[in-house]
Amino acid sequence: MKVLVIGSGGREHAIAYKLKQSPKVTELYAIPGNPGIASLCTCVPGSVEDNEFLVDFIKKNQIDLTVIGPEVPLCNGLADDIEKAGYKAFGPQKKAATLEGSKAFSKDFMIRHHIPTAKYVEVTDFEKACKEVDHFDFPLVIKADGLAAGKGVVIVENKEDAISTLKEMMVDGALDGAGSKVVLEEFLTGFECSLLCFTDGKTIVPMVSAKDHKQIFDGNKGPNTGGMGTVSPNPFLPEGMDEVLKKDILDPFMQGLKEDQMDYRGVVFIGLMIENNQAKVLEFNVRFGDPETQSILLRLESDLYEIMDACATYTLDQVDVKWSDDHVACLVLASGGYPGKYDKGIEIKNIDKVSDDIVVFHAGTALKDGKLVTNGGRVLNVCARGANLQEALAKVYETATIITFDGMYYRHDIGLR
Repeated sequence: MKVLVIGSGGREHAIAYKLKQSPKVTELYAIPGNPGIASLCTCVPGSVEDNEFLVDFIKKNQIDLTVIGPEVPLCNGLADDIEKAGYKAFGPQKKAATLEGSKAFSKDFMIRHHIPTAKYVEVTDFEKACKEVDHFDFPLVIKADGLAAGKGVVIVENKEDAISTLKEMMVDGALDGAGSKVVLEEFLTGFECSLLCFTDGKTIVPMVSAKDHKQIFDGNKGPNTGGMGTVSPNPFLPEGMDEVLKKDILDPFMQGLKEDQMDYRGVVFIGLMIENNQAKVLEFNVRFGDPETQSILLRLESDLYEIMDACATYTLDQVDVKWSDDHVACLVLASGGYPGKYDKGIEIKNIDKVSDDIVVFHAGTALKDGKLVTNGGRVLNVCARGANLQEALAKVYETATIITFDGMYYRHDIGLR
């Protein structure tokens, strides 16, 4: 089978890594890919937002399955266009992708389908938003409605910071229009958990749990990022939560898809806050999480191609999805200054000296004059398996002392409370 992966980050490298292991995949392509992905398959230059180009490539190369990694092409209707052309796509169609494309749409979906979530208000006017702040306690969560590359959620501690953040989003356009509409949301206490599931719209299969660390500094301090590291399984998940999550979250989610006639075939990423053995949904993402995917897929024992093809063809109930009992840690090596301004084009050294039992996924790299250089805020994802969490963590942190590039930064408390 010929398979195409859309995207260029660490998540797509992890997806390609697992697809490459499938005996059913005979040809593997990526658009645009990255230097790490290029070691596994044929990378083709092109924009993930150019639906016409992508569909044309699929037709010309008779691609059997296209796996859409990032959220932007999903929200742009790429899965719809691939299906219309008569080919298979792994990823929800545009209407369902709005669950990530619009925070307000997503919150409305949760309320209508009785999915536990924080209280909120949706606002489109700056002056009204400033007045609505008075109806919430602090800390307060401010979310840009549109896609903001993981940077559209801000937690503020007082009214002054709230007004400043609203001005940046709604008046100054700091998020390129994603903040013209915002959601003000109650701050939930507890601990965060990432729940990823495969679904074909009829059947939903939860993956193993993972814990992400969003904020840039140790101790969960500083601005939010796209994710600074993950561990799987989540060491803080209480016993017996599986049934709670099924009854309170997954069952009403699937019923909501049916009632709203959403064609959802792919992955749903559910961000949860858990307290006193009860869960509330923070957000829905309509694709694999990043960097949760990097730790979760290293535990997958089943054939990823078979699972994805089953999702695309409404036959997920016929696949047995199996997981390893290993613990996996994923550490993000980031550019100095991220998630703010940072330099690119800095040479990455010693990646060839990493131990064979370590998997390094490329997230923001490029080749320049034959040398591997930085090309993003999150540069590399260092991943390792272990019989327990401590063993996996020891491996990734040892590797972080081997790989170097000027300004390299990482958190030192991944997997800890």
